[in-house]
Amino acid sequence: MMPLTLAKEGETNVIKRVGGKDEIRRFLENLGFIAGSAVTVVSENKGNVIVNVKDTRVAIGKDMAAKIMV
Repeated sequence: MMPLTLAKEGETNVIKRVGGKDEIRRFLENLGFIAGSAVTVVSENKGNVIVNVKDTRVAIGKDMAAKIMV
């Protein structure tokens, strides 16, 4: 298990766990980051990532991406 920030571009991973406070977890779950879902890193820049999750492209900061374990 590793944080999403360490995933390679173009590689599809399965979300194992979403950490953080309740409000952060709810926010990420509303974006589609749910345990068991597939997530693909489209691009990465200084830890900030653009990912495809549930047929949607989402940009998240490195602090949020670090809370998503794949």
